[in-house]
Amino acid sequence: MIKGKIILPSKAVFKTDRRQQISATIITKNEETNIARCLKSLDWVDEIVVVDSFSTDKTEKICRQFKCQFFQSEWLGYGCTKNVAVKHASHNWILSIDADEEVSPALKDRIEKELANPQAVGYRLKRRSFYLGKKIAFCGWQRDYPLRLFDRRYGAFNDKPIHEGVELAGTISRIEEPLFHYTYPTVQSHILKMDKYAELAAEQAFANGKTASFVGALVRGGVRFFKMYYWQAGFLDGKYGLLLAYNSAFGVYLKYLKLWEKSR
Repeated sequence: MIKGKIILPSKAVFKTDRRQQISATIITKNEETNIARCLKSLDWVDEIVVVDSFSTDKTEKICRQFKCQFFQSEWLGYGCTKNVAVKHASHNWILSIDADEEVSPALKDRIEKELANPQAVGYRLKRRSFYLGKKIAFCGWQRDYPLRLFDRRYGAFNDKPIHEGVELAGTISRIEEPLFHYTYPTVQSHILKMDKYAELAAEQAFANGKTASFVGALVRGGVRFFKMYYWQAGFLDGKYGLLLAYNSAFGVYLKYLKLWEKSR
């Protein structure tokens, strides 16, 4: 310092492109096979919040190794349980991610760039999904843009027990850099998840006063197969597209079959 004169740092020192702080939120139940991959892809966020529905495997141990904020809650349905995670978050910007998902390096860079000067209150992320280990390019999955990055001051998850979503008041934009989704590694895992989802969906539909018939269940399953395999070009995904379309159609049939059973 020169006597009698204060030398200030250059303007560049005061300038900052610091992005908005982000809390990543995850809900879990026995996700030891997925959670480490997910958490590794989030090492750049300011906080990771995990709400666990009393896992009996190594999920908690793995999460604590990554220094997550770890909470436990009874299962309230997908929408409500995700809102519990959001409420535990310290920051307004939320990146809600599932345990079987992974943020790509390109997506990480894009999010940091966007949140240096946000032009929207929420962002839909391009999700690229894998089925039985194979990347699916068609079957309708090519148009999968879930709303996962949002400012919680403008909205929250709805309370749907299944097929939940974020509802916001404000501008919503899209990000094309991929969020990877590793869906069903085995046929068995798909069948087990279909049965669970079908039961939840049937219960929700029945509670809303809806009914179904056995023939209607068959028709709806057939329509789903035709839509995924032909209209949405699932045949271009080869045998994996055929398996995905057929099993997804069975899941729809199962949902309405369960609804028929409940409404008899």
